[in-house]
Amino acid sequence: MITKMKKLTTMIFHREYEQFLTDLQRLGVVHVQPAQEGTVAPHSSLQAELERVKSVQAAIDALKPLAATTSTSAAVPTPSGAVPSVGEAAFATYQKLVSEQQALNSQLSTVNSQLAQVTPWGDFSLDDVNSLADIGYEMTFFTAMPKAYAKNEAAWNADGCYTFVVSQTKESCHFVVVAPKGTVNQLEGATRIEAPATTVTPCREQLSTLNAQLSTLNSQLESLAADHLADLRAYEADLRSHVQFDQAKLDTARVADDTVMILEGWTPIQKADEVQQFLKDSGVCYEMRDPVKGDNVPILLRNNWFTRMYEVLTEMYGMPDYNEFDPTPIVAPFFTLFFSYCIADAGYGLVLVLLGFLLKKKLGPSMKGMMNLVITLGIATTILGTIFGTFFGVNLMNVDLPESVKSLMITGKVGDTVYDKTMLLSLIIGVIHLIIAMTVKAVKSTVLFGFKQSLRDWSWLLLIVGFIAIFGLQWMKVISTDVSAIAFYVVGGIAAVGIFLLNNLKRNPLLNIGAGLWDTYGMASGLLGDVLSYVRIYALGLAGGMLGGVFNQLAMMTKGDAWWGWLPCILILVFGHTLNIAMSCLGAFVHPLRLNFVEYFKNSDYEGSGTAYEPLRVIQAE
Repeated sequence: MITKMKKLTTMIFHREYEQFLTDLQRLGVVHVQPAQEGTVAPHSSLQAELERVKSVQAAIDALKPLAATTSTSAAVPTPSGAVPSVGEAAFATYQKLVSEQQALNSQLSTVNSQLAQVTPWGDFSLDDVNSLADIGYEMTFFTAMPKAYAKNEAAWNADGCYTFVVSQTKESCHFVVVAPKGTVNQLEGATRIEAPATTVTPCREQLSTLNAQLSTLNSQLESLAADHLADLRAYEADLRSHVQFDQAKLDTARVADDTVMILEGWTPIQKADEVQQFLKDSGVCYEMRDPVKGDNVPILLRNNWFTRMYEVLTEMYGMPDYNEFDPTPIVAPFFTLFFSYCIADAGYGLVLVLLGFLLKKKLGPSMKGMMNLVITLGIATTILGTIFGTFFGVNLMNVDLPESVKSLMITGKVGDTVYDKTMLLSLIIGVIHLIIAMTVKAVKSTVLFGFKQSLRDWSWLLLIVGFIAIFGLQWMKVISTDVSAIAFYVVGGIAAVGIFLLNNLKRNPLLNIGAGLWDTYGMASGLLGDVLSYVRIYALGLAGGMLGGVFNQLAMMTKGDAWWGWLPCILILVFGHTLNIAMSCLGAFVHPLRLNFVEYFKNSDYEGSGTAYEPLRVIQAE
């Protein structure tokens, strides 16, 4: 649900404003509303601070893996003894080490390139080459195709010239020509190249030196990560607090020749008394009121322990508007159901539960919420997989289990048809999901615009729910065919009036009829497509189960009668089911997310254009 908010407007004398903001930041419950003119200039000091925050965060991300290899710093909260000033010095050291590292890597790249160029010429003495000039000779370097060298070798060795092959491959022949000065410039069929400026041994020695320096730098970075990662986190949190403070100053309106500062903000209604007391103690002039239409109220979600885990999904799409309903309480159970439906294997569910507990212990408090979600989804998958009768690709209906247990499983076909029960169930779940979405839309329209303006939405809901209910009662033989026919006419007639005549009471009835016809076409085509979209969760579960069964069959085929046959059997089972779990989890995340973001949000008229509640506060390092 969405927490109720109170709007706060304060007027402060400019000389007292910074101290007031400092105290307000310590209070940590007021979301500052930007003033109309509050924008960040591209080259402002605030922009520089934001860039520095990003740089420090990048340094922390780079040092985390290094700290994990030498200590547990990356897996525990930042200790209270961490000091931002020490973190600032550590960040400067990090930048210096990284700069040196980049320079060394650049040198390594250059030397490696040189080594690749001189390697074909072997390890020779440049002094010996240069000494040829003393006797009137010079050495020229050439490359040619092996066939070209063999063809022209005799001609190249004429007139006092001598050729020597240094190295040869299938693609090229590297050779030198020793001849009197100035007699050899070009050879037909060969390519002259510049004489190497260095040789193999100096390059290798230089590489060894550079690698040793790089190893020293890496060791220094590891030590920096082990000793000062917590201080860097404290520094980063301190920087973000300063950014928030400066942003709040920028978001302040100025009147009376900049002598009076007007700050507007929002606070949760539960904190209103605390904020009022703070304002009275500060001696500032203020007003506190309820939101009115047109206010851009920040959104703070407040849900129970189960629903809270799924708030991250709502935030991925967008926070609700203050006048909307929080979709998380609906997203939570249906995403859980869709996820478990897409995997539908009790064994895979147990793996997710075990994985969640292991990662929760290893990754620490920062990932606690996400791992709780993984555990919850794993439990739901285990339960639904048991109901659907699948355990690591094994059909439990074929296992020797009590009939009372098998009777609880949903397997097989619907009566004498060729349709699976699980496929029909996925469509039923989809219809229920869409009906809830349409109900939310109708209620939202009623709250915002009144019942008369929402007759269209209620009429469509009456038509769909009424027809489904009548059909169900007739199918269960609760009512007769004649009664159901009359009920269909009554419900359809009442709904038609709302859809075609009363869809907009302020519009011409003829226009309403035209709009109703267009609306009917859209609902008929769109709603059918939306319902069929829910077959995807059945298809994914079916595909995952079949693939798991295939891996089981392959493993049993390789086992044979020999004892060593268990080795390939186990390898196939472990590799196959690991791959299948990974693929199933990917599909089980993406497609349920789509069913909520597209089908549900579209039919519930959810916009997700709200602004998250971010109070001005002193940020603590994570």
